[in-house]
Amino acid sequence: MIKNFLSNKAIWLMIAIIIGLGGCSQKDEIAESNDQLQVVSTSTIIANLTEEIAGENINHVSILPAGNDPHIYEPVPQDSIELEKADLILYNGYNLEPNIIKLINSSGIKAEKLAVGEQVKPLDFDYEGQKRPDPHVWGDAKNGIIMVESIRDKLIELDPENEAIFQENSAQLITELKELDLWIKNQISTIPVEQRKLITSHDAFQYYSQAYGLEIPGTLIGISTEEQPSAQTVKNLVEIIKNTGVKAIFAETTINPTLINTVAEEAGVTLAEGKLYSDSIGVKGSEADSYIKMLTVNTNTIVSALTQE
Repeated sequence: MIKNFLSNKAIWLMIAIIIGLGGCSQKDEIAESNDQLQVVSTSTIIANLTEEIAGENINHVSILPAGNDPHIYEPVPQDSIELEKADLILYNGYNLEPNIIKLINSSGIKAEKLAVGEQVKPLDFDYEGQKRPDPHVWGDAKNGIIMVESIRDKLIELDPENEAIFQENSAQLITELKELDLWIKNQISTIPVEQRKLITSHDAFQYYSQAYGLEIPGTLIGISTEEQPSAQTVKNLVEIIKNTGVKAIFAETTINPTLINTVAEEAGVTLAEGKLYSDSIGVKGSEADSYIKMLTVNTNTIVSALTQE
């Protein structure tokens, strides 16, 4: 009986050792994972570029879900937790994501911070008599290259062991963006000159239009989607559309299309079948679930609508 007890005891001791070793292995894996750079991105565009550059060599969290509007996003408690854990926070800046920027600048956030969009020299807009920088810098693929380079350099600074990977991935991405830039120019050139006019829900396409040869006669609302257009604003935009003779105007994926649809009806023009991606890439698996796809889809939508007979 004693012999059986000792035998059982030995068996249980062996099981305990195996479990303990397994636990140690799991802890080691967690520790190894936690050794990776902890990076938090705000906008979905910056998040996509960061993932393209770094792959699985960082622990990366994107605060804004795809399809969300950064202008009006309200942070949730989990966002504070992620920001507090971060080694590096990548945000657009130029007040694109005002509520998140306030949170980033709070005293509890100790991470390195990079305003990726602010690496681009901005176009200005007038707001109540003052010049403000336009935050929608990614509309120009050449600015996308600047954003890639700034993210790459910051990742290398904080994680030099992975420099070769960051350099290789960013070089490939930059090549693709240069090709995209030329492709967009060629596509826009197929639109009749008199129809190269872009009217959208909000003023998010100045960089795109300046880079690729479009004019923006007017928009329903200004730079930020926080604005609420008045009846007079709607009326004025209808008159602009009638006077310019454009064939189509455009809704956006992050903005309720009701008002821009009303404008189209009153102006007697087509509301383009496809919506433009302005402040966010599309959800995973959609036609515009990356920065490059977003600019590609937008260009195809614009060309198709403005070249219609």
